[in-house]
Formats: sequence, structure tokens, C-alpha cells
Amino acid sequence: MQFLLAFIVVGPLIGAVAALLPAPPGLQGKSPDQAVLRHGVTVTGAILIAAIVLALGFDHDHPSKMQATTDISWIPALDVRIHLGIDGISLPLLVLTALLTFLCALYSYFKMPDGPSPKAFVALVLVLESGTLATFAVLDLLLFFLAFEMVLIPMYFLIARWGGAQRQAAAWKFILYTLLGSVIMLLGLLLIGLKSGTFDMVALATDNGRGLTSSVQVIAVLAIGVGLAVKTPMWPLHSWLPDAHTAAPTVGSVLLAGVLLKMGTYGFVRILLPIAPDGMHTFAPYLAAFAVVGIVYGSLACLALARPGSKGDLKRLIAYSSVGHMGFVLLGIATMTPTGVNGALFANIAHGLITGLLFFLVGAVKDRYGTADLDTLSGATGAALYGRAPRLGGLLAFAAVASLGLPGLAGFWGEMLTLFGAFDPAQGLSRPAFLTFMSIGAFGTLLTAAYMLIVVRRVCMGEKREEPHPIADIQTYEFAAWTPLAALTVLAGLWPAALLGLTDPAVQKLLAGGKS
Repeated sequence: MQFLLAFIVVGPLIGAVAALLPAPPGLQGKSPDQAVLRHGVTVTGAILIAAIVLALGFDHDHPSKMQATTDISWIPALDVRIHLGIDGISLPLLVLTALLTFLCALYSYFKMPDGPSPKAFVALVLVLESGTLATFAVLDLLLFFLAFEMVLIPMYFLIARWGGAQRQAAAWKFILYTLLGSVIMLLGLLLIGLKSGTFDMVALATDNGRGLTSSVQVIAVLAIGVGLAVKTPMWPLHSWLPDAHTAAPTVGSVLLAGVLLKMGTYGFVRILLPIAPDGMHTFAPYLAAFAVVGIVYGSLACLALARPGSKGDLKRLIAYSSVGHMGFVLLGIATMTPTGVNGALFANIAHGLITGLLFFLVGAVKDRYGTADLDTLSGATGAALYGRAPRLGGLLAFAAVASLGLPGLAGFWGEMLTLFGAFDPAQGLSRPAFLTFMSIGAFGTLLTAAYMLIVVRRVCMGEKREEPHPIADIQTYEFAAWTPLAALTVLAGLWPAALLGLTDPAVQKLLAGGKS
């Protein structure tokens, strides 16, 4: 188990180095480009298999216990350790990351985005995977920061070199926002480490803030929270996200929405809730307020983009929907209750599956039509995907209703548990305030349903027009890349206990200060 976790974290880095080397003559296939893309599928596939084996070997009877741990001294002078481990909170995110990266590599093998050499593309995707997996596996604050930063440069180049229109501006906006947030976050992490005498996240969580004064906790939560909120992204620190998604290639958007945004919310749960509970208690009402503003703002922005005549970009619309969905995750965390935090973690995974699928589908629509502009797509009556590419239209409608939180699909449980958590927040938090936040959040679900159904009507329905070039329906490689996400969306919706059974004991222990 220890070896498996270490391999999962380090394996993609070794694969990235190998991708930059010349392919052996016997493995080149038709061309070196094909060989390196096949290499990306092989490495990400091996990491996914290792993650599944790790999940199967995980002690499901004790999900609150750190497992597969490695603890090696790295920088003795600062007491920085290479400390790895997983519990019920990090395991689902680890498997989700491995799955989405593999599906992106598989999709890219058949549909490589326009841009420079595939060698650099595959290497960057693998470095991105390694940094994300490390973020969910490390248990040292400074190591967490290094892993958190490791993903920025690969994503910057994926947007800047393989993106669409306005890609340079979007990439710069992404890197400047996230780097600025990270610098502030580092100051907070150093404050906690220096004041408590350790950077070990398990020891700090067990101490539950007893070694830190209330003022230190408040400053630390403010500093770290800003960095995490930028990555999440929380309103009003979200403005880099729509530009980045609109410009990014399809696989870049899938990884950005499905994996990178989860790093911010994971940091709130893993670091701030157990290590600085007094500071979180102080800021929880403000976090909840920003969260519900984000829910309504994201939904209203989507409604404006979906309106006929607004020249709304479909990728940009899905990006704004992420602002709303991540608002639910932040609201759940702000309740500081097991119900709310479990809802937040469930919504995290659901968002990764559903929005990952949505970006794949929107990318496919853009490839077929040459545009993601809703007005151009829908024309006078609608794009008529049901008639022209029925499988593609049906799957897009499925992903849309999953995103709006239809009962029986994954999107429902996270939002419902989050609202339940807001109905009865942690002791000491203002219940009238959180009841107000709950009501606003519930109103946001109605707005979500409104814009998603408008999108389905405009893109999937309409009169079937005679076109000079027929639109292809779902191809075999697309079916292979998208089916796992659709199947898991249904499975998580029908059997939420599979995920909640992992997260609940770990959340209970985390909120109780390391005591099961």
C-alpha cells in the first residue's frame, strides 16, 4: 500500500520525463507523435489501475484512519517531512483525478488539440496529474504548498499553447490570480508551522488548534483561505475561471473543472477546519455569505449567456455554472457540521464527474460545428442535436439534468446535504443567518434548473435543417472516454452510501479534533 501510493504520486513525473525522450524504434508505430500520445495513455492507465488497487486494498472498516502512510525526514532543520497518507476524504479525490486524467489522455490520443508538439502536451498533462495527486496525498503543510503550486505551470502552458482565441490573456490571468493567492496562502501556512512548532498536518489536526491562539488562527484562516478561495473559485475571486475555460482546449477544461478546483475546497477541509477551528468559526458566516452570492451570481450569469441574442459561449456558460456549484461546496464547509462537510465532499466528486462530462460534450459540439456560440449553434429554432446526432444530444441532456441536481443522479445528494447542514449549523453559528443562506441556496437550485433547461432546449431541440455537411454522432473513442463518467454519475446518485460511508467517519474524526 505504501509503495502503491508513492508510485501513484511519483509515477506520472517519471512518465513525463520519459515522454520527452526519443521513442525506441520498435514502439514508434506510425509516427513519433502517435508513440508519445500512446505513452500518455499507458502511463495514466497504469496510475488509474494503481489507484483502483489502492482503493480495493483500503481498509473500508476504518476510513478515518490514515493508511498507506510514508513518513521520511526531508529537511530536518525545518522539520519538513515527506509524509504521505490517505483516508476516506482523500481517497475518492485521488481516484477521481486518476480517472479523469486517463480519460483525457485517451481522448487526446484520437483527438489531439491543435498546437505544438504532442511530446510537450503529454509531459505537461502528466506533471499536472502528479501535482494534483500529491496535493491529495501529502500530510505536510510545506509539501502541500509545493504540490499545490506544481500544477500552475502545466495548466498555464496547456491554455497558452493549445488553447483557442484569447488564450494568452486567459493564461496570464489564470497564473497571476493563482500565484498571488498562493503567496498569501504560504504566509498563513508558515505562520501555523512556526507558531505550533510543526508542519505535520496529522499532528496539527489532532491538536485541533489548542497550540494556536485565537488571533493566530484568525490571521491564518484569512491568509490561507484567500489562496484556497482563488483556486476554488469563490466569488468575487472567480473572474479568471470563465476566461481560462473558454480559451482552454477540451481536456484542459475537463482537468481544470474536474480536478484543479477540488484542490481549493480540499484545503479548507483538510487544513483549516481541523487545524484552526476558532478562526474558521469566526469566518464561517462570511464564507457562507460569499458562497451563496456565488451560487446566485453564477446562475444569473448563465441565464444571461443562455438568453437568445446574447452571443453566449457554451464553454463560458459551463464555467460560470462551476462558480455556482462550488458555492454549494463552500456553503457546506462553512456550516462546520458533519452533514454539511459530507455534502461538500460529495458535491466535489459529483461536480468533477458531471462538469468533466459536460466539457467533453461541449468540446465535441464545438469540434463539429466550429463554434460554441449559442446563437450560431441554435439558429432560429435550435441546433436540433436530437435529430442530427441523437446520442450526442441525449448525453448532453443527461449531463445537463445531472448538473441541475435531478434526484437519482450524483448532483442531487451534495446540494441536498449542504442545505441540510445550513439548516442546522455548528454550535455558536447564527442559525437565522444560515437559514437565510439555505433559502438563497435553494433559490439557486431553481435558477440552475432554468438555465440548464434553456441550454437543452436551444442545443438539443429545434427543426432539423438540411446541412451540406452532416454532423457525426458519438464516435467510438468518445463513447469510451465519456461512458465511465455517465455511469459513475448514475451510480453515485443511486448508491450515495458508497461515497458517504468513506467520508463520514473521516469527517467526524476531523471535526472532533482527531478523536474518532
